[in-house]
Amino acid sequence: MPRNLARSLAVAVSLPLLFSGAYAAASDDRSAPAPGASGIGDPYWPLDGNGGIDVAAYKIKNRYDVKGQALKGTTRITLTATADLSRFNLDFLLRVSSVRVDGVAAEVDQTRHELAITPATPLTAGSSHTVTVKYAGHPGTHRYAGEENWLANDREAVAMNQPHMATWWFPANDHPSDKALFDISTTVPTGREVIANGNLVSKKKSKGGTTWRWRADEPMSSYLAFFAAGDFTIQKGTSNGLPWINAVSRQLSAGEQKASLKLLGRTPGIVHALAGDLGDYPFSVTGGLTTGLSVFFALENQTRPTYPSVGADNVSLVVHELAHQWFGDDVAVARWRDIWLNEGAATFMEWRYAEQHGAKPAADTMRARYDGIPASDSFWQLSLADPGAAHIFDEPIYDRGGMALQALRNRIGEEKFWLLIRTWLDTKSGGNGTSEEFEALAAEVSGQDLTGFFTAWLRTPAKPAATADNGLA
Repeated sequence: MPRNLARSLAVAVSLPLLFSGAYAAASDDRSAPAPGASGIGDPYWPLDGNGGIDVAAYKIKNRYDVKGQALKGTTRITLTATADLSRFNLDFLLRVSSVRVDGVAAEVDQTRHELAITPATPLTAGSSHTVTVKYAGHPGTHRYAGEENWLANDREAVAMNQPHMATWWFPANDHPSDKALFDISTTVPTGREVIANGNLVSKKKSKGGTTWRWRADEPMSSYLAFFAAGDFTIQKGTSNGLPWINAVSRQLSAGEQKASLKLLGRTPGIVHALAGDLGDYPFSVTGGLTTGLSVFFALENQTRPTYPSVGADNVSLVVHELAHQWFGDDVAVARWRDIWLNEGAATFMEWRYAEQHGAKPAADTMRARYDGIPASDSFWQLSLADPGAAHIFDEPIYDRGGMALQALRNRIGEEKFWLLIRTWLDTKSGGNGTSEEFEALAAEVSGQDLTGFFTAWLRTPAKPAATADNGLA
């Protein structure tokens, strides 16, 4: 996700190991099933995710009333129990009418954000199950963690937000550490279009409307799953062997639609350029969507980022969201406190792309930004390695994060820096990573002790000194 566009446009391992304590409620009697924890173990949002389960796939079948802004549907979840469970939780906001586990009715206790599900028979560790949840409601009437994330009017809706979005429209194990496959079907009134992740599998008309089914071929984090319903112009093709699908809202003026299609048309070329540095694009399709709703951010939804209308020339925004396909989507954060790995890398890749396309070197961009912010500015007071839940999208996460990576490039040299980036993306592909793991890999690849460097850039609430050790001499 980019920083708030109202401001930026003005200035042009294995997670079960990390969160092992959260996967089931503590019990000294290992033979007795116990309730799974109501959170996966992330301290920033203790109710995000759930203990004791690992989701493999979501099959979502929803009907969305665009004009009435109402949603109802059924989600089938395939999961494995990672502990002996008498009860397990899912995260969800809409009212649930029934839950079945392996076809058998289960008891469900629903609070505002949690579905506590008690199956007829306890789940044993290592066993796989199908959980079917039926629900209905108006997503726009719900809040979670102080957020009102549903974006819609009577002509369009788009499920885009971060760090939370899934629970407004499907039940989930809602944390980036539990990636899964997604099959998303949405029925809308005939004449409306639906865009989602991955490839369009089918479009079927019936008396009740038109059902658009999209399927993502690679696992993804729950907040990256999305759908948009409304009136869209859709374009598709193949470039450099990679299929792409773009969509632009017809709510926009003719000029805005033309500009948006032109900007989204840059996507395949930008993906190709980024792959030159980062390695093969990690997914089977690319593209983007421009919404007609009044939003002030873009989001890196996997395979198909979503954007507001920003004109034809905001290439850096598209670079940022497409860089996230590697940093954030393919390699997701292990904990939300690691968000600088996503946003700092995407910001750095904006500078790198500009460097490769006739603008000033990324080192000069970084140094100008560094020199332009006084040491007394609050910008330098945020700890990137643990910013706090209220600050994960603050400006330093982006710019200080980008500066830290360019400074690291200066410190360890071009060859080792890009070897580090490629190694990180290769070894973590499809999984999750922490800041500490990235730092350890940087030290290993470079053969240098980088403790002081990362302390200065990531953990010290002060402007790093302009020294060679800090990549600033």
